[in-house]
Amino acid sequence: MKTQLEPHAVRLEFDEELLVHANLSGAAFVGNELWVAGDEACGLDRLQALPQLGAEQLRFGQGIHFPLADYLDLPDAADIEADIEGLDFHGGYLWLVGSHGLKRKAPRAGYSEKKNLERLATVSSDGNRCLLARIPVIAVQDGNTLSKHTPEGLSAARLRGNTLENDLSKLLKKDRHYGAYLAIPGKDNGFDIEGLAVCDERILLGLRGPVLRGWAGLLEIRSREQKGELRLDDIAQSDEKLRKHFLNLAGLGIRDLHWSGDDLIILAGPTMALDGAIRVFRWPDAAQAMANVDPSASEVLWETGPIEMLSLPYGAGQDRAEAITALPSGQEQQWLVLYDAPSAQRKLSEQTVLGDLITFKQD
Repeated sequence: MKTQLEPHAVRLEFDEELLVHANLSGAAFVGNELWVAGDEACGLDRLQALPQLGAEQLRFGQGIHFPLADYLDLPDAADIEADIEGLDFHGGYLWLVGSHGLKRKAPRAGYSEKKNLERLATVSSDGNRCLLARIPVIAVQDGNTLSKHTPEGLSAARLRGNTLENDLSKLLKKDRHYGAYLAIPGKDNGFDIEGLAVCDERILLGLRGPVLRGWAGLLEIRSREQKGELRLDDIAQSDEKLRKHFLNLAGLGIRDLHWSGDDLIILAGPTMALDGAIRVFRWPDAAQAMANVDPSASEVLWETGPIEMLSLPYGAGQDRAEAITALPSGQEQQWLVLYDAPSAQRKLSEQTVLGDLITFKQD
């Protein structure tokens, strides 16, 4: 399969009140609407498909913001960022996941050395960063909107938890591979979820960190609703509620995930705050491979599987690819890539940024 990268082919126009343009971290299409998330907000933004304006192939704008607090009982205050890192649309729901990681304050220009050393020693945790949730999407006159409940019985819910942890992080604290990393901030190669892909009962969570001796981590879980909350469910015929997959992604961590039929598309990049290679991998027949795993296995090391398709551009402290998603039906072999910290070349104005298109072509 051949790939073709078309830089700056997609135009995204944001209103002034939408802050997500500079920190895009998740994306998913619902029909022709593009839903995006940022890692410095506590909500989702919906962009409509618009007529072409400039040289770009696609244009989205007329954004509407949807605060998560309107649909979910958040662990923390509604104005505390959720650090949303992954989005997916499946089964009538928009699914979202936060990083689940700690954060360390960074030194700032203009601060005294003493103050910056204090910042560098300050580690904190926000309850809203520990979110795994789903919100129903319903059609209305001007497009789609979110809802707490639908007449068909769909309901918004998040994985059970509080301001300190949820059922997933609680389970992982005892894990022999990842337990120790939950006490390390994500940007220090600590625990950091950045990818989400949902298919039927399987929920996949991609880890930007930690990368263990060059092996990236992919968590597989199931969920069920009970008393208005999501709970971890058993995997297959086992009593396990978590299955870990270790992938060889050339030493990179997972930045985003997306299903393409039975294939899994993986956006991979450096862990920690590094400027470095960003690549797209395709794992052919990943769904079938996972279905063939011994039901009793809670840990799987994949010696082969993902195949590198292409590299993406990046800059010094900018143009970090964070989100990948397939274009709507009929264009399923075209993929949109969005970038955090867009460079000047990606900003047509303060509120208008450009994404890239990837086209997968059969040989």
